[in-house]
Amino acid sequence: MPTITVYTTGPACMQCRLTTTALTTAGLGFEEIDVRQTPEALDYIQDELGYTQAPVVVVDDEDHWSGFQPDQIRRVATLTRPR
Repeated sequence: MPTITVYTTGPACMQCRLTTTALTTAGLGFEEIDVRQTPEALDYIQDELGYTQAPVVVVDDEDHWSGFQPDQIRRVATLTRPR
């Protein structure tokens, strides 16, 4: 499975913190990118993905979402578990 990328607006963002905590609790590895520090990442989530709210979680090119969505995190965790 590819690395999950979480685009955040830093530690003051409650939904961002909830998302990274839930991913960690689910045992999912991820890379966190603060869009305030990385303008090209902000351009990517706004212009290419069409999101205006953080966090943005990108699993792959077709699997991504915005905001704290525990149901999506559970779904991805289920997909990565060995059967």
